[in-house]
Formats: sequence, structure tokens, C-alpha cells
Amino acid sequence: MTDTAQFTDWLTHDQQQHWRCYLEGNARLWDALARDLESQTDLSLSEYEILVRLSERKNTAMRMSELADELAQSRSRITHTVRRLEERGLVIRSQTPGDGRGVNCTMTPTGRDVLQQAAPIHVASVRTRLVNVITDEELAVLGRMFARLARQDSDEDHHC
Repeated sequence: MTDTAQFTDWLTHDQQQHWRCYLEGNARLWDALARDLESQTDLSLSEYEILVRLSERKNTAMRMSELADELAQSRSRITHTVRRLEERGLVIRSQTPGDGRGVNCTMTPTGRDVLQQAAPIHVASVRTRLVNVITDEELAVLGRMFARLARQDSDEDHHC
């Protein structure tokens, strides 16, 4: 046994069971939400979330770095996802005015139309797969728990 193993604060049996249930439930939920969205639209969950974030902004535009931070994704991953959206005419990228290093992502009218068609599908899926399965109290606790987790490793503002 290594020194690290001797001093590890192992999970209790119940903690291990809860952790595994979380992992499985989270994976199954995200897979189902992705399947529901992708089967009825041409959007992945990542693409959908980018369009949602853009729709909530003045001029439907955000800096790429801000998108990555808000979605807790790497800049490289955001760049690849935005490139796919751009190839489909749903967003455009442009230099940030007054900042030669920054790049903005702006939703196009076509992107807005696609989002308006996809949103009811996604909301229905979230309701069916989560909101209608747990109580309002459990949902509120879940929201508070994950807001705390989002804040624990960052001094940045979070939107949850």
C-alpha cells in the first residue's frame, strides 16, 4: 500500500453509492437530452447552449472567451463548435471593436430562427426528463448545490 493510499479519506459506502448514482444519472440525463434535441433538430446540446447564450445578449453577440467561460468549456472546444455553427450560417465571428485580439460571436437571423424552433423541443425534454420527475423542492436544492459547485473554484460571476 502506498503512503497516499494509507492517508486517503475514502468515501463511505453510502457516499460511494450516491456518487455512482450521480454519475450514472447525470450521464443518462445528458444523453437523453442530447438525443431528444438532435433527433428533432440539427443541433447538439453545445450548439444549442451557445445560441441560447447569444440570444440573451444585447445585439446577440458575445466575445468567444466569455462564451467559453460561461459554458465552462475550453476555448478550443468553443472555437470548434462555433465554427460548425458558422458553417451553417447560424453565427458569424468578427473582430471585437477596439480590441484587435478579441473575437466576437454573433447570432444571425437564421440562427435565431433555428433557436426558436429548437427551444420548445429542448424545454419539453428538460421537463419530461428532469422537472416532472423530481419535486420542486428537489429541483431548488439541485440548483443551489450546483450553483455552489460552480462558484467553489472560481472568483468569476456565474449565471446559475
